[in-house]
Amino acid sequence: MMFPRFLLAALVCCCLAFSGSSVAAESVWSGLVVATNAPQPTPIPAELNKLEGTLKGLFGYNQYQVIGQTRSTLKSGDEDWLASSKYFSLRVDSKSGSRAAYLLNLQLFQEQKLLLETEAKLSKRSPLVIRGPQVGEGQLVLVLLVE
Repeated sequence: MMFPRFLLAALVCCCLAFSGSSVAAESVWSGLVVATNAPQPTPIPAELNKLEGTLKGLFGYNQYQVIGQTRSTLKSGDEDWLASSKYFSLRVDSKSGSRAAYLLNLQLFQEQKLLLETEAKLSKRSPLVIRGPQVGEGQLVLVLLVE
């Protein structure tokens, strides 16, 4: 009778040890990107290499410049961070997280004015690419990806 109790106790200890680590820490890159058409475009920034085809296909511009960025580590799904440039800032509030995806509340500001607020899911297999307002001859693009 002593052996099954020991096995049960060991199983309970293992379950408790692994229950707190259901979400692995992952790095998320957030960027404010200005897309334009240039006669002689510069190469795409390294952070956007994986998305070059998607960006050019969705928006049709030939040049993408990162004007603000941040890299954050998500651990609990309760973090928030800010990517900012001279005129724009993107506030990201992670509401919850799992192995599959993070539920995010996104707020885009132009200086102090709120331009956009939305909820979105971000996962390793599905980066977020969101069209923002016109900026001069180009377009502001919000990009979030799990690295």
